[in-house]
Amino acid sequence: MKVRDMTLYQVPPRWLFLKVTSDDGIVGWGEPIVEGKADTVRTAVEEMSDYLIGKEAGNIEDLWQALYRGGFYRGGPILTSAISGIEQALWDMKGKKLGVPVYELMGGAVRDKLRVYCWIGGDKPSNVAADAAEKTAAGYTALKMNGTDGMSWIDSFSKIDAAVARLATIREKIGYNTDVGIDFHGRVHKTMARILMKELEPYRPLFVEEPVLPQNNEALKELRAHTVIPIATGERMYTRWDFKSVLQDGAVDIIQPDLSHAGGIWETRKIAAMAEAYDVAVAPHCPLGPIALAACFQLDFCTPNAFIQEQSLGIHYNRGSDLLDYLMDPGVFAYEKSYIKRLTAPGLGIEINEDKVKEMADPDRRWRNPVWRAEDGGITEW
Repeated sequence: MKVRDMTLYQVPPRWLFLKVTSDDGIVGWGEPIVEGKADTVRTAVEEMSDYLIGKEAGNIEDLWQALYRGGFYRGGPILTSAISGIEQALWDMKGKKLGVPVYELMGGAVRDKLRVYCWIGGDKPSNVAADAAEKTAAGYTALKMNGTDGMSWIDSFSKIDAAVARLATIREKIGYNTDVGIDFHGRVHKTMARILMKELEPYRPLFVEEPVLPQNNEALKELRAHTVIPIATGERMYTRWDFKSVLQDGAVDIIQPDLSHAGGIWETRKIAAMAEAYDVAVAPHCPLGPIALAACFQLDFCTPNAFIQEQSLGIHYNRGSDLLDYLMDPGVFAYEKSYIKRLTAPGLGIEINEDKVKEMADPDRRWRNPVWRAEDGGITEW
């Protein structure tokens, strides 16, 4: 089963799909993407294809090592995301070749179903109470929302009060039987994060995500000393080497590697094993498309410390296209009372509707994250 060709499709809302075909006709799909940098990642994948064409597709570890260590410059979002999508496609091919889901090749299943959560609100959170009530009525038992819009290095207590009031309103609307994660999105600097986390405590968030930017992870130890809320981070960290220090520091409760950014399925399984040794839970980051989500589920079903999965159905980014649109059988992602049953089909467990992918493909499509500015005109984190 040698790699014969590799084809990339840029599709809405902001995804890049990779189709890898073997010499014996087996097809695997992956999702190599950095949101807002699709063309850049596309070029990285195409450059890596020079090495991959003609190689044995089943030698996933060796190919990963060659792509990662064979490059003098390693890591970072672009190179690691390109490898991640390639690696997902190779696992999809290998599972299909052997007739088993990917998790069966990684020790087998450790659970029958997995809890998922959904997004409420938008980039600048609003209408969160109504959204929370709607999603709870639909059967979700776990939600996530952005905690704030833009914040300056030191900002007013009015923004703290507004963020707390949003969560308080949700609790008044739906009570405490539904879990609510709060994403700081790296928007909140250390001093304001310390204040905000303390003020949010009475409303029992499931976790606070990216309370500071990953470049400032040394601040997590200080934040941990000031709050009992579980701290989550990791969506902008790449490979086990990025996660090593944050786990050693003991300042996080949940890691959130993204399987389209952190190095792929097997690399993230290694990261999860490191986290397990430090008694840290795993909740993979995935506001992306159906291939990335299927890869996450394959990891989740064979990983003891994976406890919940993000998914993008209905997320505010997905206007005009959603993750079910590209599946031959959307029912494979059917959620019952906020759980998904174990996927059983070979490979990643999904069948991509290639005709739909080709119909929607648009190499000139551009998605860019917004650039936010404070009242004084200075840049703030998005």
